Amino acid sequence: SVLLLRACLALLALPIYLLSFVGMWEPFCRKVFFPFILDKIGIVHDKKSKKHKQELFRNLPDFRGPSGELKLLEIGTGSGSNFQFYPSGCKVTCTDINPNFQESLSKNMKKNQHLHYERFLVAAGEDLHQVPSGSVDAVVCTLVLCSVQSISSTLREVLRVLRPGGAFYFLEHVAAEHSSWKYFWQQVCYPTWKLVFAGCCLTRELWKNLEEAKFSELKIQHISVALPWTPIEPHIMGYGVK
Repeated sequence: SVLLLRACLALLALPIYLLSFVGMWEPFCRKVFFPFILDKIGIVHDKKSKKHKQELFRNLPDFRGPSGELKLLEIGTGSGSNFQFYPSGCKVTCTDINPNFQESLSKNMKKNQHLHYERFLVAAGEDLHQVPSGSVDAVVCTLVLCSVQSISSTLREVLRVLRPGGAFYFLEHVAAEHSSWKYFWQQVCYPTWKLVFAGCCLTRELWKNLEEAKFSELKIQHISVALPWTPIEPHIMGYGVK
């Protein structure tokens, strides 16, 4: 039944599959479709997750460095929807593998002038070589680990750039319980969803990757962020300390 429903969904998305086959979908998706659709979905997700983010980032000031400053690196900044939750005076370095979010990113920077923006780097989470080791107090990653090529490599880079005692904050959608209808529909949607949404994987059990990473302290909370007509309701949030 999963394969049958996958085939039906693929038929509905046939034009996208054809564009992908001839090599036209990926550049269009990165430059036009994904920034546009993520901005629209992001507005809804931000409303649904606002209380969770307020709770998640509440203790960010506790990880200020010895100088009293908070140097923060965000992986997959996108449009900058997290800026509003960062403490005043925070020095932010933005990174994203896709440089096509500049318009919405600039708008959010203007709205959040309580922050100091250090620089924007075009970089994948698996390769942050432009960031010196042990140079940041906090790393933030929201709705990004679902689409990185290698979760383990990304987490290794996170630990490398963090100073000892620094923290990695995350809020990510994850696989549902395997016995649930939610997981059934995640399996049905998986191939087409991954194609349409620039490599986003629906069935990653990210808490396992985080538990396997070498954090000295790890706090993970399973939450629900219900988005209408999407298979990404189950989420995890928390932080790990280097």
